[in-house]
Amino acid sequence: MEDYEVYTLPNGIRIVHKQVPHTQIAHCGIMLDIGSRDELPQQEGLAHFWEHMAFKGTKKRKSFHIINRLETVGGELNAYTTKEKVCFHASVLGLHFEKATELLADIAFHSVFPEKQIEKERSVILEEMAMYYDSPEDALQDDFDQVVFKNHPLGGNILGTPETVKSFTRDQLQSFIVDNLDTERVVFSSVSNLPFSKVKKIASKYLIDIPHRTSERKRLAPESYEPQRVTVERPITQAQCAIGRPSYALADPRRLPFFMLVNLLGGPGMNSRLNMNLREKFGLVYSIEASYTPFLDTGFLGIYFGTDQKHLDRSSALITRELKALREKTLTKLQLHNTKEQLMGQLAMSEESNQSFMLTMGKSILDTGKLDSLEEIFKEIREVDAGLMQDLANEMFDESQLSYLTFVPEPDEDE
Repeated sequence: MEDYEVYTLPNGIRIVHKQVPHTQIAHCGIMLDIGSRDELPQQEGLAHFWEHMAFKGTKKRKSFHIINRLETVGGELNAYTTKEKVCFHASVLGLHFEKATELLADIAFHSVFPEKQIEKERSVILEEMAMYYDSPEDALQDDFDQVVFKNHPLGGNILGTPETVKSFTRDQLQSFIVDNLDTERVVFSSVSNLPFSKVKKIASKYLIDIPHRTSERKRLAPESYEPQRVTVERPITQAQCAIGRPSYALADPRRLPFFMLVNLLGGPGMNSRLNMNLREKFGLVYSIEASYTPFLDTGFLGIYFGTDQKHLDRSSALITRELKALREKTLTKLQLHNTKEQLMGQLAMSEESNQSFMLTMGKSILDTGKLDSLEEIFKEIREVDAGLMQDLANEMFDESQLSYLTFVPEPDEDE
């Protein structure tokens, strides 16, 4: 049996399902290929605002009824917005799968955006923005997007700005959806113990009547990149630093090998090169990470860490040294083997989470039209050689092409 099955409704919406016989929980979600990068400058934050407002009332439900619909049966209802996606998802006992599916379809396609709720949610999002600003780690990552993707929608803050959030209207929400909704770019993703025939029947019941729509939206790739070094004084006690640059897009064949290289450099494992050096060897940081995010037409490499300001230069120098080592020294057979084994283990464990798999499956179907099996991914990982890893390091870890954003503590007024 295949890992998953797909069915396309007449309106273009795809239903994708993986049956997992041993689980009692059903995870399902509606993922739309609409994100913050699709906003015009005056709309910055509108996709995220829509995600919030979808829960505030539909043609047949008030906010109270939406919130309680699944909570009363022990389920969970949630949503998120990224640069390229909006997703509404739920987790319930399998016997409540239809209830969850109907609710997701209702909030995704039949929200009415009540005026009074818009004013309330505007205040909630402004509070969310203030909370992020008070967290230098979160603010650093948001602001660094703008450094790397200057004057491009990918550089905008998903939450928007206080000015744009204060300006949003019901008409703007509705117009944004009309301009961007394409039913051929919508996926209903599901993982549960239910057979595909039943999932298809239930999902079709609530999604088949959604009118077929296409969008003439065109996503423009970033045109140029110039490395920048930006330092900002903030009321913080510890310096925070981001280092990075644009990288490979989703369809680039170098995407998986580069992900492996970034994982070796600063992935979640405690044995990453940056963690072993800056934290374990020298005790300069509490945490340090490197991440790679591919988009439709570009990608993003980021390295993030916080340290005492007096250790900032030394920490940066140690990171530069690790990047140089990956450019100049070819991985040994043992190092390459261990790097592959670690990534394969991490990927296998992440697939153990049915909710995570459901979301990954929906995104993959939207982005590439298919979902690679672990066996296919493992085969690709095993074929990567040390020479390719070094070539990628030389291209992406070129010091002259890296941007820096550093938050430093404001000077003490008593000094």
